[in-house]
Amino acid sequence: MATSSAEPDPGVVAALRAAGCVFAEEEAALLEAAAQDDELALMVARRVAGEPLEQVLGWAEFCGLRIAVAPGVFVPRRRTEELAREAIGLAAQHGPGLVVVDLCCGTGAIGVAVAASLPGIELHSADLDPDAVACARLNVTTGQVHEGDLYDALPDHLRGRVDLLLVNAPYVPTGEIRLMPPEARLHEHHVALDGGADGVALHRRVAAAAPAWLAPGGTLLIETSRHQADATAAACEAAGLHVDVLEVEESTLVRAISASGPHLAE
Repeated sequence: MATSSAEPDPGVVAALRAAGCVFAEEEAALLEAAAQDDELALMVARRVAGEPLEQVLGWAEFCGLRIAVAPGVFVPRRRTEELAREAIGLAAQHGPGLVVVDLCCGTGAIGVAVAASLPGIELHSADLDPDAVACARLNVTTGQVHEGDLYDALPDHLRGRVDLLLVNAPYVPTGEIRLMPPEARLHEHHVALDGGADGVALHRRVAAAAPAWLAPGGTLLIETSRHQADATAAACEAAGLHVDVLEVEESTLVRAISASGPHLAE
């Protein structure tokens, strides 16, 4: 996140540092730049209480874009930028008219990043959480945002037409949510964190129904973790998709391609 060149208030820096903020100076500058009138004290208090900086500011930086973030909504992670970049690379091979779905979209950051890089795509974003949907509708200005459980949210006319299906579904095992940093477990809705007993429950559901929604040769990209990648890949293979596991920087992605038609990844 870009910061102001002015020196932040030492009192604000001290309060943030005392609360355990590692980048207290940078955070203080961002809060001061974002605050209106007498808002600064309240914003600092929210941050000191443990609320994610992005929720306090009202925005997060993602792929160089400013993405609106509301309280309770999952904050887009830097590691997820790798999924967006992989999607942009695949989409660039296709050109205008590509049908892109951002499933479990949260703020809508992934789809927004793809649309910003490749004008002319048909973008559909979807999430189960009404707060996330409201937030995504602030960010998705060149596409549609739908509310519902996975594919139930999507209009039926997309069946068999999706060229690129992007999924950052929750993959934290239910029992491990309590081990997450307080910023996440206390300030992000659990529906955006809970991936079921082994963290792969939603991946299995996504994979099982993907062939009905993907266009011939269409690609499913799922963010996962190193220790869950085999289970995510197995779910995609069981659905009849051609699967690769990609290790990119700090991110692990499963790329699964519909069995018929020319492939975006080729």
